[in-house]
Order: sequence, then C-alpha cells, then structure tokens
Amino acid sequence: MNIKHVVSRLAVAMISVGVMSVAHAELTIAYITNGNTNEGWTLINGGAKEAGKKAGVKFIELAAEKGELSKQLAIVEDMITRKVDAIAIAPVDSAGISPAVNRALAAGIPVVAVDTNVTGSKITSYVATDNIKAANVQGEWAAGQIKDGDKVIYITGDLGQSTGQERKKGFVDALKAKRPNAKIIEVSTTWDQTQAQNGVESSLRANSDVKLIACAWDGGALGAVAAMKGAGIKPGEIKLAGFDGSPGGLDMMKQGWQQANAAQMLAKIGAVGVETAIAAAKKQKVEARIDTGAFLVLPSNVDKFAKDSGVAQFMKVK
Repeated sequence: MNIKHVVSRLAVAMISVGVMSVAHAELTIAYITNGNTNEGWTLINGGAKEAGKKAGVKFIELAAEKGELSKQLAIVEDMITRKVDAIAIAPVDSAGISPAVNRALAAGIPVVAVDTNVTGSKITSYVATDNIKAANVQGEWAAGQIKDGDKVIYITGDLGQSTGQERKKGFVDALKAKRPNAKIIEVSTTWDQTQAQNGVESSLRANSDVKLIACAWDGGALGAVAAMKGAGIKPGEIKLAGFDGSPGGLDMMKQGWQQANAAQMLAKIGAVGVETAIAAAKKQKVEARIDTGAFLVLPSNVDKFAKDSGVAQFMKVK
C-alpha cells in the first residue's frame, strides 16, 4: 500500500475526529427557568447547572423575571434566533408557552420540559416527578390522620401550570377515596408563600376545627406554619403535610411542625432535564416521559432521606 496514501487517509481521519470533538464541545444548551427562587428551585437549578458543567457544553441559564409569561416567551424566541442546540424549560404557564415552544421545535431545536409540562406541544421529553402519583401518597397519608367529615386545608400551587393541577388532583383523589366526606378548604396561590400564609390565617379564623393542612409545595407549608404560630397553635396540634423535600420543609419536620412530606429528588430533576436536552441535541433517542421519583418522608426516616438526597447540607436544623 502506498505509504503517502495511508498517511493522507490517517490525517483526514484525525481531522474528522477533531472536528467532531469541537462540535461536541460547542453544543449550546439553553436552560430557561420560571423565575421561582424558593429552596426547591434553588436545588433544581443547581442540579441543572452542574449537569451542564459536567458535560462541558455552553450552558445558558435564563429566568423569566417575576414569573412573567411574556418575558419567558421573549427568551424562547431569542434562543430560536441564536440557534441553540436544545432548550430545557420550566414553563411559567403550561399552555401559554406552547406557541413559542412549537416554533422552537419547528426550527429543529429539541425542547425538554423540566418539572412542569408544556400543553399543546409535542415536546421532546418531559422530566419531572410523577406529581399525581406523589400527591396520591400525600393524600393517602392525610386520610389516615383524620376521620371522615373532618376539615382539611389544602394550599394549591399555580393551577395554570400542570404541576399545580396534578398535585391538587392527586391529593384530592386519594383523600376522597378513603374519606369521601372530608371537607376540603382550598387556599389558592401561585406558589407564593405570603398568599399561603394569608389564606391559612383566614381559613383558621373561619374554621377553628381544622385537623390537617396539606400543601402543594414546601413554601406553602412555611406560610402555614407562620399562620399557625400567629394563631397560637403549637407544633403537632394541626397535622401538616408538605411536598418537595426541600431543606426548609425538612427543617419544619425536625422542629415538629410537619409530620409528612411527599419529597421530590430536586437536584435530580434539574440534572436529568439538562442531561436529556444534551442527549437530544446529539440526536440521541430520549424517553418522552422521565419520572425522577418521589419518597414519603416521615420523622422516622427524615435524617436518612436528607443525607441520601444531599439536602442535609442545606438544612439549618441538624
């Protein structure tokens, strides 16, 4: 074989490998959050950022300021113009973000929904806790703590988002299956702790015989605790069920305020969301729905969960 020809072919092969390596290093992944800054989202966003760093991609993190849909729509349009390789997004509004997501998909940009789904779009993948399943567990636990006919306060999340809708449905369905006559007093919020506190304060004034409070997220539980403290209620007098497994939520459990928590694998949600977006950008096959798991945390297993999930390092109560 002609040595010159072999050397030439080897050089071409080396150049090709080099080009592929550079192309991989230059992948640009846009991670667009909903603007929430509570503990749960701090952990989710941290997991996303770490995944981008580990993969060595160009990682663009952007937030919808004040959780405004118009701003998130503008961000997605900008990412389309900049021709990013993939988008991982936590929608402000599940339906409202759909037109921009559809334009991204039409432009050949994979879109992965993180924590909250996009409705009206055939997205590349949806990475999140199975919210209905986790909330079912929360509702079943609550049913075991009350008698049929007892009053329960339920603090919703944003019902304009799939996450808020699914958590409410999962909790109510499971509670009513075992306690069909339970009276649910709904406190509506848009994932706002102050709204939760104000709503619980009003509900407790009008219903002094409430037996349990359940929350769609741990910020709501923090608001509920503030309301109970203001009403002179002591830890444990009204049972409290949280949702997230955030540092603040588990601190409340250690202090005796919270008796159960439908805990998510928060950092994992962000990490797997970005990892899935990277895989899609590389044209790899990804699952349409990825469940990142959940766990019922109780006082008996809170320390183990906190350690295993990595949440312990952020907790104030050891």
